[in-house]
Amino acid sequence: MAEASRWHRGGASKHKLHYRKEVEITTTLQELLLYFIFLINLCILTFGMVNPHMYYLNKVMSSLFLDTSVPGEERTNFKSIRSITDFWKFMEGPLLEGLYWDSWYNNQQLYNLKNSSRIYYENILLGVPRVRQLKVRNNTCKVYSSFQSLMSECYGKYTSANEDVSNFGLQINTEWRYSTSNSNSPWHWGFLGVYRNGGYIFTLSKSKSETKNKFIDLRLNSWITRGTRVIFIDFSLYNANVNLFCIIRLVAEFPATGGILTSWQFYSVKLLRYVSYYDYFIASCEITFCIFLFVFTTQEVKKIKEFKSAYFKSIWNWLELLLLLLCFVAVSFNTYCNVQIFLLLGQLLKSTEKYSDFYFLAYWHIYYNNIIAITIFFAWIKIFKFISFNKTMSQLSSTLSRCIKDIVGFAIMFFIIFFAYAQLGFLVFGSQVDDFSTFQNSIFAQFRIVLGDFNFAGIQQANPILGPIYFITFIFFVFFVLLNMFLAIINDTYSEVKADYSIGRRPDFELGKMIKQSYKNVLEKFRLKKAQKDEDKKSRKGSGDLAEQARREGFDENEIQKAEQMKKWKERLEKKYYSMEIQDDYQPVTQEEFRELFLYAVELERELHYINLKLNQVVRKVSAL
Repeated sequence: MAEASRWHRGGASKHKLHYRKEVEITTTLQELLLYFIFLINLCILTFGMVNPHMYYLNKVMSSLFLDTSVPGEERTNFKSIRSITDFWKFMEGPLLEGLYWDSWYNNQQLYNLKNSSRIYYENILLGVPRVRQLKVRNNTCKVYSSFQSLMSECYGKYTSANEDVSNFGLQINTEWRYSTSNSNSPWHWGFLGVYRNGGYIFTLSKSKSETKNKFIDLRLNSWITRGTRVIFIDFSLYNANVNLFCIIRLVAEFPATGGILTSWQFYSVKLLRYVSYYDYFIASCEITFCIFLFVFTTQEVKKIKEFKSAYFKSIWNWLELLLLLLCFVAVSFNTYCNVQIFLLLGQLLKSTEKYSDFYFLAYWHIYYNNIIAITIFFAWIKIFKFISFNKTMSQLSSTLSRCIKDIVGFAIMFFIIFFAYAQLGFLVFGSQVDDFSTFQNSIFAQFRIVLGDFNFAGIQQANPILGPIYFITFIFFVFFVLLNMFLAIINDTYSEVKADYSIGRRPDFELGKMIKQSYKNVLEKFRLKKAQKDEDKKSRKGSGDLAEQARREGFDENEIQKAEQMKKWKERLEKKYYSMEIQDDYQPVTQEEFRELFLYAVELERELHYINLKLNQVVRKVSAL
């Protein structure tokens, strides 16, 4: 009676476990379906923000202002500017010709010149361009005493503390007087420093001839001085055909070493968000995104309340929280951008005689795009949470989780050697090879060497002795030794995990098998699959044939019955514990199951003892001969 009660409790526990597993499977499938809808909505939302016209608009504008050469000097364009003379040639040549399109190609006037220039006849120039200069004061650095007789002036690098805010030159117009900034634009991060707003500013005229005269006047009166550290050229365009704004910034930095370093920014953005029917469809996707965000946030809050501190032990929960945080940041950025566009766009378009500072709006719009890009990246990564129930993906995730300690130890050793080589390269080649000009560049250059992209000739020319030694030893230790150690760690761990799975350890449930089983059930319901009873009959018939054959060969009836009993136990246990259809490897063993296993082990022991006796008899007979 007690045994029956224990068996009943074991069966009830097994039934409860099976029910809990079905609930877990159903919940996971529901989450997967809901998440796929969310992911599709997010993809539509992100791809709706970007279109190929942005690339083509940036390309055509960069070709016009960066690649157009100075007349008579084919090698001189904005990218190749290296002196103040080259800079003024660019200002009076390619920049002037690129900004002012007065007529059609056959000199026919198509629009009112009081309006604005239309670059490439399709892109209207918003307001007028602006040129801004930042300078540093004299004596912002110290001349060594032995050279003071040769040089009395010293202009250091640009910092906000070294900035010159005094008037200079003719001191009659804004370009000679320092102006503080009244815009919200962020500071510019250049090659040589971080430059704040304000400076010596002047705007160009609507007339091409007036602007050219302005450039000549500034050049003749030495507007660019030894203290000049950076000049910004800012202007904005709008193309109504594709509803895109193009905000352009050309930057010329004047390092304390002399010469000029040029850089540029071309931002094609869609500031007028809701114009066409497709734009309103994207707006509906944004609303759907907010609804999903509210639902997912509610789910995670419930999980935290239910599991408390145990919730934070799962890496997938941390990924979920990171994804929610990114979504909230994206919504905040989008809201802020839309509010600023609503408040500022009308004011910027009011006056066509002033500079329209769209850089602030473009800057935040680009940051919003970046946040959305990072968000959808982690949204795709979260797919691994669901497909990890697949056998192959479960093996991969188990491999990574099992070898994480070895990888951390390897990473410490790897980066010690890697940073040692990076500092060596920076100190030995930094003054002559561009790839090693800074410590950060040295780090990235070494990653490129590992990938096969390197400049060995430059390294060898910089130092004929240490260059080859550095390169050969780096390739040997990092590429041949350390990277192969890393692959060996992954390979050995994967082999161990694969061996564990081969003896029966599998994920709790696999989505593929679950779908396959559902398909089989549907076929059985519609009687498109043969019943299991037919298979059982065939199995019993085959067993009877084997027993009849054993009797014909002279085996004892007791031995045949024992063999049949052992075969039944073996088939039942193999079906229960070694079948590929197992859904859970860690089910609790009931009293009845334990009893069956014990009896099976006892019978195996008897058979082994009997075989041992027979072998001993054979050995004795052979010895007697």
